[in-house]
Amino acid sequence: MGKKDLIIGAVGLALLMTAIAGMIGWYTSNTRVRALEAQLQELRRQEMRSAVLQSVSKQMEQIAFQQKEISDEQREEALQQTRVANELRERSEAERRNAIQAQQQAVVSERKALEAYDQAQSQREIAEQQRVQAEFSKRVADTLSYVTLGRTLGSLAIAQFRAGNNDLANILGFAACLYTSRYKGDIYNPSVYQSLSLCSQSKSEWPRHEGAIRDLEFMPQTDNELVTVSSYGEVLYHVRDGNRLKTTALLRDRHYDFRDVYIYPENKNIYAVSRTGSLFIKTSKNSQILPLTNMLHPFAIEPMQDKRHLLIVGENKLAKLDMTTNTIVGSQDLDFMVTLCSRYDYAPAIFDNKGKMHTVRDLNKFSSRKVPVLGNVSAFASSKSTGYEAYGLNDGTIFLLDKQKKIFRLVGHRSRISKLKLNGSQLYSSSFDGTVNLWMTNKEKIEPMPLVNTNNWILHFTFDSSKNYLWTAGQRGTISEALISTQAMFDKLQKKVNRNLSQEEWNYYIGRNVPYESFLLLVRKGVRL
Repeated sequence: MGKKDLIIGAVGLALLMTAIAGMIGWYTSNTRVRALEAQLQELRRQEMRSAVLQSVSKQMEQIAFQQKEISDEQREEALQQTRVANELRERSEAERRNAIQAQQQAVVSERKALEAYDQAQSQREIAEQQRVQAEFSKRVADTLSYVTLGRTLGSLAIAQFRAGNNDLANILGFAACLYTSRYKGDIYNPSVYQSLSLCSQSKSEWPRHEGAIRDLEFMPQTDNELVTVSSYGEVLYHVRDGNRLKTTALLRDRHYDFRDVYIYPENKNIYAVSRTGSLFIKTSKNSQILPLTNMLHPFAIEPMQDKRHLLIVGENKLAKLDMTTNTIVGSQDLDFMVTLCSRYDYAPAIFDNKGKMHTVRDLNKFSSRKVPVLGNVSAFASSKSTGYEAYGLNDGTIFLLDKQKKIFRLVGHRSRISKLKLNGSQLYSSSFDGTVNLWMTNKEKIEPMPLVNTNNWILHFTFDSSKNYLWTAGQRGTISEALISTQAMFDKLQKKVNRNLSQEEWNYYIGRNVPYESFLLLVRKGVRL
């Protein structure tokens, strides 16, 4: 390549470089121009915004001046209200202080009023206590007066009845029970109870045996069929029909001396033991005499705990009878003399001549203990529910033991105790002195209440199922039935009251101080004891 060509190339390159530099400068200048134009536009926009902000600022300044004026007015108003509130507060504080003073004065006045009220209340209570005491004293006096009146009227009724003045006796007996019951007196007081028993005529007697009746038992599940046995060899069957007692002899033979009878509930077989050494058995089909060999003076029969066997008790021996076959299935000789047979803890209990009691569970199974009282025990009874035990002696004394084994001596009979029976807190006793007494063991003072009085030794007694009637067996061969329910007797007596007392009779028997009342009106209403 020639020099010319190099020069041309260099010039061309220079021109090219110059052109490139120009283009770059143009582009740079153009870019700067556009940037300045954009900046100019931005400054114009900022100027416009500044103008707007300045306008808004002037408006806000005007609003602020207006709000300041309003705030100044509100502040002035608030100051005015504060001054008013302070004045009200000061006035309220003064009123509060006045109220506190008034309250303090009211408290003082209230305290004085309460003190006065308490004094008045105390005086009223004292007056009320005095009134109650006076009324109580009057009631006590009235009660004693009317209870005494009831007993007096009872004695008068007895006297009139025995004199044959039954009409007047019935009225006086009714009045005796009425006042005694009304004022919570003891209806079993001897004069009141005896007048009730006599006037109601609630006793019946039937002489049936030649000898002394030793036992009396009802047939199972009936109150009008019974069996009695006597020391003259009599076994009698009785049926009660109203006031009549129809009697059938099951056996009459003086070779026997019957002392006890038992009736088997399952088949109603009758067993009667003779002291001469025999057992009489009456079934629905036939009768038989079973000899009791080597047994000295058998006198008692008691069902054993299994209720299928009968314990036959002699003075020196025990025998066991199977009541399904009516045969002796065992016996037991004793090394002591048996004096009494009773029951304890649902089993037979025998007493010996050495001061011991034996509960017989079986022929060779005894529970023995010493009798807790001295003397010849002729009767015994116990109560499972109360834990009481009662011992009757030959001299008529009764000893009662409570569950703590504390002993009470009960005196009321004059002769041998023949039978005792405990029914809860009620103790019944019979004696050769001809009486049956009731003892209320739950009372502080236990005293006898005569239920039956006879001129006949009472050897045995029992009750019907209702416990309203008491049946007794006497030494003279007489069977007796006595109504012992006081309400039932009183109901019968009411039917006998057929007139009122005249004013003269009232004044004489009852007294002028007792307000007159119509007994007939009370009878029509039906008085309850």
